[in-house]
Amino acid sequence: MNLVEYPDREMLAMDLANRLAGELESHLLRHDSASFAVPGGTTPGAVFDTLCAADLDWERVHVFPTDERCVPADHSRSNARLIRERLITHRAARARFLPLWAPDDGADEGLVGIEARLTRELPISVLLLGMGSDMHVASLFPGAEGLAAALAPDAPVLARLRPDGVPEPRISLSARVLDGALSKHLVIYGEEKRAALDRATSLSPQDAPVQAILKGTTIHWAE
Repeated sequence: MNLVEYPDREMLAMDLANRLAGELESHLLRHDSASFAVPGGTTPGAVFDTLCAADLDWERVHVFPTDERCVPADHSRSNARLIRERLITHRAARARFLPLWAPDDGADEGLVGIEARLTRELPISVLLLGMGSDMHVASLFPGAEGLAAALAPDAPVLARLRPDGVPEPRISLSARVLDGALSKHLVIYGEEKRAALDRATSLSPQDAPVQAILKGTTIHWAE
């Protein structure tokens, strides 16, 4: 794990967006396409606002969420909606977007098809994650129903989880898929999450799921 500290969140967003663009461009020099897995939520928004203007061959970039809430794509809680509104716009509007879930494909047989498409994108070229103060990443929440299966070494590409206290089930990339990314970045803001990250280093992935992806990950932090 490599920790990079920034003087403020604006500097973090600009620097990280430039770094992600450089890594995607470098991957495209050697491959026909690049896979880019990104979170929803509020954390990545400022990064996306800068990254979407990068001068890349976006037609060859395949974007997909690290996790998704089982809600319609236009729902206010949909990660796909945030990603489309903040990242798949401007120059990045040419990128190919691969959703993790859709109402018509929500059954297990639908997820099999989604998983088959995602398998062709592995290993993930560039991964961006956020982390909650409870040390969850993607939808790998401590104590969630389905967490053990999502953390297993032989876990499938996608895992179904039902975290406590949330209104809908989740679909998430499994820990082995997240950890297998060629380049891994984690963004955290504030002292609370910095302290949570410090605690996670001495805990098990069951108690601190972020622990499952820390090796080789660059952590980007600002107050």
